[in-house]
Amino acid sequence: MKYLFFLFGFALVTIACNNNPDYTPRPRGYSRIIFPAKKYQTFAQQSPYSFDFPVYAKMYADSTSRLRPNWYNLTFPQFNARLHISYYPIASKQEFTILMEDSRKLAFKHTVKATGIDEGIINIPEKKVYGIFYTIEGNTASAAQFYLTDSTKHYLRGALYFNEAPKIDSVLPVINFIRVDLDKMIKTFKWK
Repeated sequence: MKYLFFLFGFALVTIACNNNPDYTPRPRGYSRIIFPAKKYQTFAQQSPYSFDFPVYAKMYADSTSRLRPNWYNLTFPQFNARLHISYYPIASKQEFTILMEDSRKLAFKHTVKATGIDEGIINIPEKKVYGIFYTIEGNTASAAQFYLTDSTKHYLRGALYFNEAPKIDSVLPVINFIRVDLDKMIKTFKWK
């Protein structure tokens, strides 16, 4: 009886430890993100530009605003993201060239971690708004960057950052959601 019990226990353990070829481990899950409804308000401070931005975002002056007037941060508190907006008045053609090259360099600094960087031309001649939008894909610190200019007097640069370690598979839905807001911002952008 003792041997029969031992044999039964051994068979049970052997069957329980059998490698099932149909078993696959489940991937790690992420929190569900509930996106707010798209609704916009106009940013029209004492700055040389205006645009529409979402009501679920907060706009505040950059901490260096005394040194750099018209620099702002557009924060998305629900998504732990921030769009840094910096403005430069253009004094010369040489300065304009330097600013454009700096924007390109700052966007392409992410090539170490990026899986791809796409450049989209922004061309709205009726508003004198021109520029380039950089879509940066992969586990990078910044997911989107752009600059806007009228080619003579004004230059504005924007860079979207998340305040967490970049994990593209968990942040991609948020990036796609915020890109719609950035597109709205650019389409409604006006120089004063």
